[in-house]
Amino acid sequence: MKAARRGDIAPFYVMEVMKAAASREAAGGDVLHLEVGQPMTPAPSGVRRAAAAALAGDRLGYTSALGVDRLRERIARHYDEAYGLHVPPDRVAVTVGASGGFVLAMLAAFDVGDRIGITEPGYAAYRNIIEALGLEPVGIRVGPDTRYVLTPDLIDAAGPLDGLVVASPSNPTGATHTPGELLRVAGFCDRAGIRLVSDEIYHGITYTRPAPTAAALSPSAIVVQSFSKYYSMTGWRLGWLVAPADLMGAIERLAQNLFISPPTVSQLAAVAAFDCGEELDANVARYARSRDVLISGLAAAGIERIAPPDGAFYVWADVSHLTDDSRELTARWLEEIGVAATPGIDFDPVQGHRFVRFSYSESTADIAEAVRRIGEWVRASD
Repeated sequence: MKAARRGDIAPFYVMEVMKAAASREAAGGDVLHLEVGQPMTPAPSGVRRAAAAALAGDRLGYTSALGVDRLRERIARHYDEAYGLHVPPDRVAVTVGASGGFVLAMLAAFDVGDRIGITEPGYAAYRNIIEALGLEPVGIRVGPDTRYVLTPDLIDAAGPLDGLVVASPSNPTGATHTPGELLRVAGFCDRAGIRLVSDEIYHGITYTRPAPTAAALSPSAIVVQSFSKYYSMTGWRLGWLVAPADLMGAIERLAQNLFISPPTVSQLAAVAAFDCGEELDANVARYARSRDVLISGLAAAGIERIAPPDGAFYVWADVSHLTDDSRELTARWLEEIGVAATPGIDFDPVQGHRFVRFSYSESTADIAEAVRRIGEWVRASD
């Protein structure tokens, strides 16, 4: 019986690590979770109150495929508040998470066979989605010489492109474009006829300066955003797009047919998320403390070559002095010391065997204990 080749894509290895960690926990073992990129905190209290009210008093039926008007209007107002940018609500599409938004963006903007530039290292699921949709991912290597961010020269060297995915702050590196750097990338794309797709799901989680939005820099850019990270709403499966007016009809038709509508209770609750800044910024302050503990603890263990973690909640670390097989190394850490981390092969198919991604979204105490165990393991292995 025929089976489609589009499903023959690489696994998302972090999910494999999570599965192995869950098995260890089920067997009574302890696990310190540095593998998964999700906040340890629940949705903010205002969101949970709004959800309870919706559950008690709303029918919770289908909504418009592009989302409820009240949420689209609130997202639009957020761009004025956060970036000083006017975004009409009719250019906002509420989506089933950033992942659903990315699928809609790819389908609306590109045809089968189009070449889409992505960073190496970069988010694994984006590369795999691009392949599954019949598009061609074109790896663009970023590294220490550019602080792990894209430049026009790197994009130009990749050859003809139809689209480019830029993530700032980045998963897995945490590297964040400055406003000038992102402006140069956006300008290059506009001049070259390359559609820019900007992954901004870690906006709000930065440690030096706020991250700029591509929506302010290019009239043709598509912004992918999410309530998962800064807003601490991973399981609510809600995100949004800010897209050019000429793509909104296609996005709406695709959303109608693929998803019907985003989750209703999540939408009604998410309106309150934008008024929970004090609670959410307290989470970011905790991430900052955990980041410092992780970086200093890794350095004490001899793991010092890392990407600049300007934002998000990840450290991308070169472990080539310890192994040339990061998958085997992380499996050993989980088995021997109960520390779960993600092998770099998830994010870089070429050099990922030399790298590990550490997430510091869990408690600071857990991060401190994890790097203590890693340090002891490294010293015992010398």
